[in-house]
Amino acid sequence: MKPNFSLRLRIFNLNCWGIPYLSKHRADRMRRLGDFLNQESFDLALLEEVWSEQDFQYLRQKLSPTYPAAHHFRSGIIGSGLCVFSKHPIQELTQHIYTLNGYPYMIHHGDWFSGKAVGLLVLHLSGMVLNAYVTHLHAEYNRQKDIYLAHRVAQAWELAQFIHHTSKKADVVLLCGDLNMHPEDLGCCLLKEWTGLRDAYLETRDFQGSEEGNTMVPKNCYVSQQELKLFPFGVRIDYVLYKAVSGFYISCKSLETTTGNDPYSGTPLSDHEALMATLFVRHSPLQQNPSSTHGPAERSPLMSVLNEAWKELGLGMAQARWWAAFASYVIGLGLLLLALLCVLAAGGGAGEAAILLWTPSVGLVLWAGAFYLFHVQEVNGLYRAQAELQHVLGRAREAQDLGPEPQPALLLGQQEGDKAREQ
Repeated sequence: MKPNFSLRLRIFNLNCWGIPYLSKHRADRMRRLGDFLNQESFDLALLEEVWSEQDFQYLRQKLSPTYPAAHHFRSGIIGSGLCVFSKHPIQELTQHIYTLNGYPYMIHHGDWFSGKAVGLLVLHLSGMVLNAYVTHLHAEYNRQKDIYLAHRVAQAWELAQFIHHTSKKADVVLLCGDLNMHPEDLGCCLLKEWTGLRDAYLETRDFQGSEEGNTMVPKNCYVSQQELKLFPFGVRIDYVLYKAVSGFYISCKSLETTTGNDPYSGTPLSDHEALMATLFVRHSPLQQNPSSTHGPAERSPLMSVLNEAWKELGLGMAQARWWAAFASYVIGLGLLLLALLCVLAAGGGAGEAAILLWTPSVGLVLWAGAFYLFHVQEVNGLYRAQAELQHVLGRAREAQDLGPEPQPALLLGQQEGDKAREQ
């Protein structure tokens, strides 16, 4: 790589709020989004909540002269809603669907049906390998009583692990998406601490946009004011995160958000604000890369967030076990009731009543059985994430017992630590 290597990347990210039949002015907003993306000509446009295949195909056709490469990540029943448009050829594509994603019986929330996922595309730009990720985590519907917190923490950990294991050959890592977490939330801290990703809003030299970088603001006419009653200036739940490895350095020159309005027409593109980041990548000696070494002073924040995540997953697992046990009791009672109805029907004394009660009793047993199986699956998913965290914590404690020497392979910099030992 030439010592004077330098590359500018312009990135666009937006949760498009494209729910068929429910999202207001969806067709008009998609049309204006296509016009805006063509005019601005970003290197990458990463979108969430493009639920309709028709909307994706419309955008693909409209944007094809400017963004010849495009992909729609499909999963779940109604799709992940994730799609990407790239000015550059996409070398590789894959996706990972999160193990846990809410509850199927919470139909009014709908997250379970969407198959939330993370999509990965690999680009080769002037000899540099860029891994770009786009994701959308489970929504937070009640901050005071968040029944999905354990699922979101598990998703954040799964996302962090996916990035960690798929970015070993990358020079630059980029993550965009709607994380549905505030910057100080447990899952967000876990993701950033484990991967070493940096927040464009905190790192940029030049920010223009909504106050505190918020991406859902009261000024936006599509936003429910009830949802933001505790946050008069809005919330920041959409992110551009990045890091450089293997002898590269990346910085955010500028970050801009919309402020409740389309920059051109004045009406919003979505109920979320768009993020537009200008990143610069340059060659840098490996020792100057802030992501490549992690000494003892950096263990404490990571250890703290890992412990907190482990405890939160434990609470979620206890709750899931309680629901599974409850469902098993209902199944037992339902089977006893069915047996009693069979006896009554055979005796003839209350045959008609027994027949009338037979169908709802069978329905109760089947419903309880499905409920039990789902929560057993939830227990296993939470256990898997907790076991991985337990392993990381155990290795970190072993490293501390070995003495004061840095053990980067046991915490964030596993790849760099392996290379150092090989040398």
